[in-house]
This record gives sequence, structure tokens and C-alpha cells, in this order.
Amino acid sequence: MVAVPVSSERPLSNASKSRWGAIALPPRLFGTDGIRGRVGDLLTAPLALQIGFWAGQVLQSQRSGVIILGQDSRNSSDMLAMALSAGLTAAGLEVWNLGLCPTPTVAYLTSITEAIGGIMISASHNPPEDNGIKFFGENGNKLSTEVQTQIEAAIRGALAPTSTTVSGRYHHRPELVSRYVQFLQEPLLPISLQGMKVVLDLAWGAAVQVAPLVFSKMGAEVICLHDQADGDRINVHCGSTHLDPLKAAVLEHGADMGFGFDGDADRVMAVDAQGRTVDGDYILYLWGVALRQARQLPHDMLISTVMANLGFERAWQKLGGTLIRTDVGDQHVHTEMLRQGAKLGGEQSGHILCPHYGVSGDGLLTALHLTALVLRSGISLSDLIDQSFQTYPQILKNVRVEDRDRRLNWQHDEALQSAIAHAESAMGDQGRILVRASGTEPVIRVMVEASSDELTHYWTENLVLAVQKYAG
Repeated sequence: MVAVPVSSERPLSNASKSRWGAIALPPRLFGTDGIRGRVGDLLTAPLALQIGFWAGQVLQSQRSGVIILGQDSRNSSDMLAMALSAGLTAAGLEVWNLGLCPTPTVAYLTSITEAIGGIMISASHNPPEDNGIKFFGENGNKLSTEVQTQIEAAIRGALAPTSTTVSGRYHHRPELVSRYVQFLQEPLLPISLQGMKVVLDLAWGAAVQVAPLVFSKMGAEVICLHDQADGDRINVHCGSTHLDPLKAAVLEHGADMGFGFDGDADRVMAVDAQGRTVDGDYILYLWGVALRQARQLPHDMLISTVMANLGFERAWQKLGGTLIRTDVGDQHVHTEMLRQGAKLGGEQSGHILCPHYGVSGDGLLTALHLTALVLRSGISLSDLIDQSFQTYPQILKNVRVEDRDRRLNWQHDEALQSAIAHAESAMGDQGRILVRASGTEPVIRVMVEASSDELTHYWTENLVLAVQKYAG
């Protein structure tokens, strides 16, 4: 990729100065998962137009080609798709719009076609009023930080547009999603999920068409919740971040298990037949044991994040395995997996990466493989959980901090750092603390886990008060 020059004659600013006029921009446009924010505030049609144009200019600096575009069910997704497509075609690129589909669909189809990149319009688990723009490279992986920086620099005026007299073309290609459905099934064949009763909470989001179809094709009995595309209700009190409806449905229908997806279905949380949460830590442990037994887990290594539960880590170490932690974010997990040659990694939130089978985090793929794993084991998911490990009590609280400077610079407040250090010293090896600013929401997250509920609650409340005092 050719680097975009940033010279003293063309300094970066807080406004984009392109052929379409100036647009106010925040100090940093790209976050930990692409561009994400409130529609009408950060994300507007004029900005999306410029993002499409300048992304097209940067991505085709070596060769021209196709961009694959997908979207979730948010009301704003059509608007952003049209604006992005206008910018991309103005840059001379061809756009294949898949329409409504999970994020992993875009990643997979980008990796197997002549596409030079992919874009997904989604704010993942965020509320309906938010949206986002995620970029993928031609290999289906998240676009590198380096290339994202080049795109942002170009939007801010650091790149002169390459003149072109040829406009790109736009095509609606929903039929390509069937290739993704086939891809999900192939590694599991000839296994049938017949006899398995599964509840799917689709969160009014991107998986409403694909998930029931693929589970039914694999032979499972499927019960669906929130299974219509609804931009007003996506993620609202449902899906992977609100499991109560799923737990109730699993118990009501006597299902073997249930799966809750987020709005773009790149992550999944499971529920066992007893209504217990089976989060990403448990999924990594169970899938890791299976891959280890099949001699498909190099160095018995798992990659997770600083959020992984201490009970999970110690149980995996007891088996002789190694757990390496990264910063929060699937991009950090993926980078460390490449560095270590690891074949399984993910986040407690249910974002799982397994390059044996997929090119990106994929909630549907994970759910299918966990269901097949349970079927092969000959025992229930509940029994597998009982035989795995006990989590340490863990509490995660979000403290809303609208002031962006405070949210990003909380590490420099001496009183807050002193409160954190005091809590860590008091707990010793009986637990751990993690305070961090969210990369996708205006919050500072406070996580405490300890060997007892009392310790966990006591230090959580202390640290939340400290952060609130800082934020005020």
C-alpha cells in the first residue's frame, strides 16, 4: 500500500476540505472498530460520501476493483450505504451491495472474490440511534491501523484526489449471501444437528434471514426471538447484551441451548438448558479443549483479552495450556494470534476467532460449532459447563463520561490512579481490577473480579465513585 504523504503544506485539521466542502470532524475519526457514533451528530450523509470517496482513493492506489458492502437493520443504514456508494463510485470503484447481512458475510465474500476491500455499515451492539462503518482488507481481515490512518489523513485534506474520468458502477448483489450460508455448513458436514432444539435471539438485526436458515439446513429444531429486521429496536433489551428473554425462552421450550447475537452477528453469547450464561470465556475453553484433543491447537495456546475471567485462565493453565491476554478489541486479539501462530482466540463478550474455519469473528459460525461440539460430546452443554471451571465473581460497570478529553486521559488523574492502586494492593492475588475507556461508547468501564462476592462488590463501588468524581 502506497503511503499517503502528510506534509507541512497540508496540515491535518478538524475539518475535511474536499471537493464537497468542509465538514467538521472530531480529533480522531477511526476508533477501535472503524468509525462509530451517533447518526446526525458524527455520522452524516456528507461525511459518508467523503469517507467512501477517500477510502476508494486510498484502497485503489495499487489497483482498482470491487468493494463489497453490507449493512445491518438500522434505519440509518440505507442512507449511509447510498452515500458511501456514491463516494466509492465517484472514486472509480465498483460496489457490490449485499444488503442486510451479518458482518462476517462481508469479510468472507471479500476474501474469496476479486474484491479489494469490504465495508460493513453497523454499530454492532450499540443502540439504534448509533451506526458505524467497518473496513476490511482484500483478505477479509479488519483493515490495518496504518491504512485507516491513511484514509483519515486523506479525508482531512492530506491527499490530492487522483483525477478520473471513469465513474464506478453499483450493483445490488443479495444472492451472494447464499455462498456464505454454504461456507458455514461445509466444515461440519456430514454432521446433522437433528435432535437439537435451539433458541436464537436475533436482536432485530443483521442475522434475521441467515441464522434461522443455516440452523434449519443443518437439521436443528429452531425457535426464534426478535427475528424481523427492525431498525427501531435493534439490540433493545435483547440479543447478546440482554440475555433474559433468551434464558426465559430456553427454559419455556425445554431447549438444549440458546444463542444471542448482537446487531451485526459477529459475536454470540450462549445459554445452557438451565438458563445459565455461557460467555466467550466458556466458549473458548470448550472449543479449546476440543481442538487440543484433535491436535489442532498449537502450543495449547489461547489468546483472549484483559477481560477474560481469572477462573478461566487458571483452569486452562491447570490443563497445561497458555492464555495470553491483549487489550480489548478483536483487532488486538487477531494481531496477537498472527504473532503467536495461535488458532483460537476471542473475547468474553462472545467475539471468537478461529482461523481453522473463518477469516473473522463470526457469531453464527461459533454457534454452529458449539452446537456440533455438544452433539459430539454425547452430553449436554450444561454438563460440559459443570465440568469446565468456576468463574470468579466479576462485575463490570460503565460510568458515562461525555467529555472526550476526560474519557481518553483518565490515566493522568492522580486521585483516580491512587484509588485504583489502593484497591489492587488491598486485594493482592485474590482478584484483579481493570479500568479502561471504551473505544466505541462515551463511557469508562470499571471491572473488578475477586475470590468472593463481598470483595467484588466493595471494590467495584469504591472505584465507580472514584471515576464519577473524576468525570464530574
